[in-house]
Amino acid sequence: MEMHQLRYFASIVEEGSFTAAAHRLHVSQSGISTQLAKLETELGQRLLDRSGRRIRLTPAGEAVLPLAKDALATFEAIRHTAAGFADAVRGRVRLGMIMGCAIPAFLDTVAELGHTHPGIEVSLHEGHSDDLQAQVLAGSLDLALIGYAGDGIAPGLEANVVLDEPITAAVPAGHPLDRPDLRLGDLRDQRILCLSTGTGIRAAYEDSCHGIGLDPRVDIDASSPATLLRLAERGAGVAVLSASSTQGAALRTIPLTDAATHARLGLITRRGQNSPAAQLLRTGLLAALRAG
Repeated sequence: MEMHQLRYFASIVEEGSFTAAAHRLHVSQSGISTQLAKLETELGQRLLDRSGRRIRLTPAGEAVLPLAKDALATFEAIRHTAAGFADAVRGRVRLGMIMGCAIPAFLDTVAELGHTHPGIEVSLHEGHSDDLQAQVLAGSLDLALIGYAGDGIAPGLEANVVLDEPITAAVPAGHPLDRPDLRLGDLRDQRILCLSTGTGIRAAYEDSCHGIGLDPRVDIDASSPATLLRLAERGAGVAVLSASSTQGAALRTIPLTDAATHARLGLITRRGQNSPAAQLLRTGLLAALRAG
């Protein structure tokens, strides 16, 4: 059962004929007849008696008509309420994001907000995850997309995890470490490429090394996974990143089987401090990031 079928049914009764209802609704008469027939089939009851010169309601139609009108009224109320809410939500949202963020779902949601809620302004601030946490906690940012390791969220913040994955090693095909899997100790004699201090992947790498008694050495760091991948493609070393951040690169992504601490991507806010505009953006980002 669909709303337009109920609308067609009510219009036929109000106009007294299929032709008049079709004219009022700007649809073909055959279209209205087909949809009413589908509605009657689904309900298992004739709603209209077409045997006479004028269309009349059957007993089932008499019972269904007020319910159909109530459903249509409720549907319209929902639409008006949603539209009113969209117009009412206004304000400025200060949104933080990890350095070099190019996640399509994140960018799409921020861009779409300008069309669906023109009363909301968004200011974007890039930074390392540790700095973003401090800014959200201090109230200078409303929410932020950050990378972190394990349970590394400051007290007073609420984190919604959108990605949780182990770290991996990325090397060119044919590299001496191009194997089905590796251990962190296998990287001991290699130059290590990793994200900068303050990022979730770097914290996951260092914590995993400390957990098995290794020194977490990094020879080249950068704020962008893409930079590290291009360096690894050129033989500069082994890139230690999450699996998702190596997608599309001409490299082998190899599991590090003893890297116990996972890298996480999460959306953080201060507990109980969301404005309506910030809450709206947060809800949209979580849905899009988890779906993506």
